[in-house]
Amino acid sequence: MLSILIPTYNYDITELVNTLHQQCLQAKLTFEILVLDDASYNEKVKSSNSTINSLDYCIYTENTENKGRTATRNKLAEKANHNWLLFLDADVMPKYKDFIERFISKKKQADLIFGGIIYSEKKPEHNKMLRWKYGHERESLTVAQRNKEPYLAVNSGCFFIEKNIFLPISKKINFNEYGVDNLFKQFLEERQVTILHIDNPVYHLGLEDNETFVNKALKAVETTVLFEEKKIMSAERPLQKAYLKLKKYYLTKPFCWGITFFEKPLRNNFISANPSLFLFDLYRLKYYAKLKNNA
Repeated sequence: MLSILIPTYNYDITELVNTLHQQCLQAKLTFEILVLDDASYNEKVKSSNSTINSLDYCIYTENTENKGRTATRNKLAEKANHNWLLFLDADVMPKYKDFIERFISKKKQADLIFGGIIYSEKKPEHNKMLRWKYGHERESLTVAQRNKEPYLAVNSGCFFIEKNIFLPISKKINFNEYGVDNLFKQFLEERQVTILHIDNPVYHLGLEDNETFVNKALKAVETTVLFEEKKIMSAERPLQKAYLKLKKYYLTKPFCWGITFFEKPLRNNFISANPSLFLFDLYRLKYYAKLKNNA
């Protein structure tokens, strides 16, 4: 009935797997939990993760070389023995004790079911405030908020989908780039995959430090431009729409010049105890515009 698939990289997934395992047993499901390590270098973490092989219906394996999250997900899906797949990032934890049953009870209502992403109310250390604040304000959405843009609101950190729906779409994304999730969402919409948003979130626990998050955000911008150049991504994201408005009114160059002038203060803001998401958006927009104008 259910294959739980978890790609991991240098992250201890034993608590998550034990939680899921216990819930599946209590629900008396036919299930399996497959964990695939993407060539982690942390031997201590790998040793800990390998202990899940002692649990019934749990299998831990390792890639011999780093393939990236998309390829790792595809490999897990191909190995799955059941048609319903529950994908989870390694650094999440279910909010509810009936997390698994909430998905199973809705499986006939849509092709893909998304329960939401939430973050701890406790503020992290200062060097992780940007990621925490972004998660709280941009990703921790209610069911009503998610239903306004059902495809854009899907987060790949936790989603429940049929195997015969997932694989044909995911195999079209043969890129090992950061930020391919946006393309996956676009393909879901193009194929008119039915989506059901429910109240069944996971806590996102693994917060990157501010500098790492900024760099990843810029990398995602590069990926967007790459996909546009390949003519496989439409301009539906807020960042893309903002750029088109600048371009329409011939404001691209003045905007980029102004942001460049204040670049150092902006970067200082991102690593502060109270980072501004508005300034973060402007910074990413400037980088996007620069890449577009140099293309």
